[in-house]
Amino acid sequence: MPDHEPEQQQHEAGGAQGAGAQGAGAPHGAHGRVPTRSERWDAFKQGPFLPATVLVFILAAAAGLFAGSYTYSMAKPTPHHIPTAVVNSSDSARGKAFLEGMEKALNASLEVRRYGSRAAAREDMEEQKVFAILDVPRGPEESSDKSSGKVTLDVSGASGASVAQVLAETAPKVGEKVGVTVAVKDVNPLQEGDPRGLAIFYISLAAVIIGFVGAIQLSVHARGLNPAERIGFTVLYALLGAFVIAAVVDWWLGALDLPFVESWLILALTMFTSGMVFTMFNTLFGRWAMIPTWGLMVLLGNPSSGGAVSWPLLPSVLGHIGQWLPPGASVNAQHTAVYFGGHQHAFPFLVLAGWALLSSTVFWVWRHRHPGGRVSVPAHAGA
Repeated sequence: MPDHEPEQQQHEAGGAQGAGAQGAGAPHGAHGRVPTRSERWDAFKQGPFLPATVLVFILAAAAGLFAGSYTYSMAKPTPHHIPTAVVNSSDSARGKAFLEGMEKALNASLEVRRYGSRAAAREDMEEQKVFAILDVPRGPEESSDKSSGKVTLDVSGASGASVAQVLAETAPKVGEKVGVTVAVKDVNPLQEGDPRGLAIFYISLAAVIIGFVGAIQLSVHARGLNPAERIGFTVLYALLGAFVIAAVVDWWLGALDLPFVESWLILALTMFTSGMVFTMFNTLFGRWAMIPTWGLMVLLGNPSSGGAVSWPLLPSVLGHIGQWLPPGASVNAQHTAVYFGGHQHAFPFLVLAGWALLSSTVFWVWRHRHPGGRVSVPAHAGA
């Protein structure tokens, strides 16, 4: 009997191993239960797949909206309320016929403002209150001047290249129909390095995008910054980034002859405002902050800024909204600084400062909600 005990033990051990091997591949207990639909949904929500899936749809929608917003505002610019100065008498038959012809050709978008002298009209052109000056003749029956049948159209390419082009192309055609000669002159042309007037739009666009991208990078790579430190570093990268933009465009490429200090500070204020707008939304919405930032600054702000297409050619709603948003305010301030020195307006600076103040205030008041920062540990507690 004792001789059989080792054999029996060996047989039992082998059976146990077989049963264990068989049990390893077979479902048993809680681990082998098929998850319910609710459990699978909870696992999906807690993992990385839900935000990734949401991002897929958000990016697809953003791509369509991005293309649509620019196409809607820029693909087919149409005149809307072009302020135009008219000097001398336009009560003659030819004068009335010419103005009516211009109104018809421009779909009743010519906003006529009458002036007693060319000097007064030119002053308002420098103030960017009017985009063109029409010197309409009294007609040969009212004057002995042989040149009185000639219409003079002064446009300002610097006020808006697209508007000047529309007026310059339309006036001679109307003149042919009503029998008057039209002389077109650009009294305030664009700089040689910027023949289409887009350089200001591009540098403002760079300041806007780098402004909020810089804030994003601070949130990712310098997450430990405290609120005051975050604002301070936003000021620093805005000042340095704006200086580089202005230096590249003016000193290196020579595309624009900038009033350097003024242009630099406008770009810096734009970058700071854009960065703080993202920081505000990051405080309010957390990881989804990019959605309202992109919508406000890029989808709505840039197409309506008047940089690529002058505001009289934009859909009227966009033309009004754009002036109250940071991209439009930046373009307006920069445009005036470059082409209308001495006639700068306070409004675009107030818009930029207002957005910067609003964003900084929201961030500071709710700074405890902003992701990141460091916890200050008292020295005695550390000891």
